[in-house]
Amino acid sequence: QVQLVESGGGLVQPGGSLRLSCVASGRDFSGYAMGWYRQPPGKQRELVASITTGVSTNYADSVKGRFTISRDIAKNTVYLQMNSLKPEDTAVYYCNAKFSTRTYWGQGTQVTVSS
Repeated sequence: QVQLVESGGGLVQPGGSLRLSCVASGRDFSGYAMGWYRQPPGKQRELVASITTGVSTNYADSVKGRFTISRDIAKNTVYLQMNSLKPEDTAVYYCNAKFSTRTYWGQGTQVTVSS
């Protein structure tokens, strides 16, 4: 059974940092592109960052310079380091794994940025 399990979300003050983790299990994800999406309250889900099987990364303009995506292929884990957090970063963050026509999603982890 394929599972993506996110962790690391929570409540943080503006300017603070959080590190999200996503552990994938149930198959070999080394050939999958991995990504983080988020869904703010009342809005559509949007791409935050993605990483290929190599070192190629892609970021939404709103998070460039503040967020960093990385992965540990041996551990089937992808991370999202989030610095200088803003209230507009508040959302449910979802892990995503994609290969050809296969796409998997985690259950999401809540990130709330508030004073």
